[in-house]
Amino acid sequence: MNYCQFIAGEFRQGTSHSRFTVINPADGTPLGDYACAAGADVEDAIRAAAGAFRAWRRTSVTERSAMLRRAASLMRERGALLARQITLELGKPLAEAHKEVGTAAEMFEWASEEARRLYGRTIPARAEGVTQTVLWEPIGPVAAFAGWNAPAITPARKISGALAAGCTIVIKPSEETAGVALIMARILKDAGIPDGVVNMVFGDPAEIAERLCAAPQFAMVTFTGATSIGKAIGSKAALTMKRAILELGGHAPVIVCDDVDVDRVVTGAVATKYRNAGQVCTSPTRFLVHRAIYQEFSEKFVRAAAALRVGDPSDATTQMGPLKNARRLEAIQRIVQDARSRGLDIATGGERIGSEGYYFSPTVILQPSPECDAAMIEPFGPVALISPFDALDDAIAEANRLPFGLAAYAFTQSMGRAFRLANEIESGVVCINDWQASLPETPFGGHKDSGLGSEGGIEGVREFLRLKCLRQAMNGAG
Repeated sequence: MNYCQFIAGEFRQGTSHSRFTVINPADGTPLGDYACAAGADVEDAIRAAAGAFRAWRRTSVTERSAMLRRAASLMRERGALLARQITLELGKPLAEAHKEVGTAAEMFEWASEEARRLYGRTIPARAEGVTQTVLWEPIGPVAAFAGWNAPAITPARKISGALAAGCTIVIKPSEETAGVALIMARILKDAGIPDGVVNMVFGDPAEIAERLCAAPQFAMVTFTGATSIGKAIGSKAALTMKRAILELGGHAPVIVCDDVDVDRVVTGAVATKYRNAGQVCTSPTRFLVHRAIYQEFSEKFVRAAAALRVGDPSDATTQMGPLKNARRLEAIQRIVQDARSRGLDIATGGERIGSEGYYFSPTVILQPSPECDAAMIEPFGPVALISPFDALDDAIAEANRLPFGLAAYAFTQSMGRAFRLANEIESGVVCINDWQASLPETPFGGHKDSGLGSEGGIEGVREFLRLKCLRQAMNGAG
């Protein structure tokens, strides 16, 4: 690829003198070097989305639905290409990358179906000859921002929801996984999405965010990424009264009661914790285990983590690939060094692997102190914390201690405990005896510092809509 912008249906180079390089995290080599979007490019994208909105919102839902289904089909047909690009740019093992492509395709399939079901309602009137109707309308052109850790799923969720609702979009995916996003742009173009309905720009994140958030043509901003950046984006959106949907960071707790099948929970826990090298916003991190089974659970977890095959993500036998970039590697090294300086028990891992690429060993810290960095800051990497608890009240209090509430997990065979956990854990998603925190058909969003609004499911599509109440009287009535 020698282009890195998709504006008004055309692939083109950025016109800025600044450039960015996409790096292969497995070996640190460059995959491509691209010109950033200049301010004029971003303005072109804004005009394209605004200009295409009127026609797109009037496109029938059956036509919009059919285009989204075609996009999903093409994504599956080109799944090998897309998965390979995810592995090259992100370092995600190839099997995981194929699963991500399948989920991204499902996002478009779900949205294509939901587009046909955006029903309004009729409210009984107080007077004869009067009708009162609630209508759903597309909110307008949308500005979107997506991170690098789910380079197909996150853009797919935002684009499919916006298009299903009748909105146009300018999205800034991560520059670090630009190739994945551009393959998706080609798929959307080939699926027949009209020019200007979907636009992609890459470049200086702060500059692009400033322009998109300030643009009066946009009615909504949707952002996925770090909490600190999300708060800044939300503040910018508020200045021009834009709706803001923010999916931010987490630090997911896992409460494991003493009545579980330890082997089964450990197997699922290790697989979920170290998926994508722990670079998942819903990654289970703070394992709170009943003291009666703490020793057994921690020993089996440590053995399973230490046995994971870490290596080349394109190798079919690899279970965990590298971290995405040098920044992530340095952040994990700082977290582990802080734990060491406090004399904490690093039961396995805690070291960089080799000197080529950004590999870090699966790491387990036992009985971390509440004030250590790992217990306070989202690791966003292959670090798990395991602590014992005696009373369920204490476990729930610890689960709710941090100002995050994106995803949480709990395991018990007691219906009474399950009821308490479901109702008392402060999180947008709570999984009981299960590890699947997000699906295309379920709403996904956080509480507290983990975000505002929802993505996915009926609720996610409706975030791209606004309500209008219509009261209409016949001549002489009302």
